[in-house]
Amino acid sequence: MKKIMTLFIVGLLIIVAGCSGDSADGSGGVTLKLAHTGSDTHQYQIASEKFKELVEEKSNGQVTIEIHGNATLGSEGEAVQQVMDGTLDMTTVAAGSAFANTVPSFKVFGIPYLFKDREHVYSVLDGKIGDDLLSKVDEHGMKGLGWWEVGFRHLTNSRGPIKKPEDVDGLKIRVQPTAVWEEHMKALGATPTPIAFNELYSALDQGVVDGQENPLATINSMKFYEVQEYVALTAHAYTPAVVVMGNNAWKKLNEDQQKAVQSAVNETRDYIRQTLKEKDEKIINKLKEKGVTVTRPDRQAFREATKNVKEAVSEQVPSELIKRIKNQE
Repeated sequence: MKKIMTLFIVGLLIIVAGCSGDSADGSGGVTLKLAHTGSDTHQYQIASEKFKELVEEKSNGQVTIEIHGNATLGSEGEAVQQVMDGTLDMTTVAAGSAFANTVPSFKVFGIPYLFKDREHVYSVLDGKIGDDLLSKVDEHGMKGLGWWEVGFRHLTNSRGPIKKPEDVDGLKIRVQPTAVWEEHMKALGATPTPIAFNELYSALDQGVVDGQENPLATINSMKFYEVQEYVALTAHAYTPAVVVMGNNAWKKLNEDQQKAVQSAVNETRDYIRQTLKEKDEKIINKLKEKGVTVTRPDRQAFREATKNVKEAVSEQVPSELIKRIKNQE
């Protein structure tokens, strides 16, 4: 009997030791699963790899990151739901896309020409306005950790060059699954068609839609240039990638580990911004080499054509928030 009790106690100790890596007080190592929908060369992946490197270094290996890209764990909307459910630890998604259906104020990122340039964007996101928006995430079972970058968005299509708003009229354009993007395309005379990002390439290839809108880095990394002959540099909206973690996952970390994660998110933000800034002109040259026609449309005409889109989100996006962003220097 004594021998049996000894074996029983040893077994318990082994079980406890094995569970310590996921302990509530963070006394052992923790592995966090981070999912995204981008390709192996997408902005999400570039940022995720840098984040993994930084957080593992800053935590002395106590926090490790498992990256699940290419939508292997689901669409952006599904990833967000999994984070809220606690079945996924963290994700990075386009702030103004499906995520905005969960946190309505994020629809502000679909308002055309709200941001003047990168400097304007960063002064907003890195200041009080950005912090206030991240605090809205906390109301939905998640913690908003920060902002990475997707970039300024441009129009592509397979029908013809776009130089003015009238050139968009009649095109069937894929939009992100939230109302502000549908109104955006309607204002240009296009037919908006919501399609999940991970299904977009095949939809373009099969002619389900004529075109789409995304940043240059996305057009390049997802190889949309293979099925889109025309790119118009409209820069009609800026999309940040919001980085979120489930509350349960955050609580698994001790204070030092939480600091390591937050610090790594912030450093990754600066890294991905600089990386993408350096890529833009190179991508334009690459597109031209691939036979893509690149145009620089009259942005003022596009701004005028879409000036009333903000009315479509007036119930979800306070006018005061729009005013604060416009006045931010």
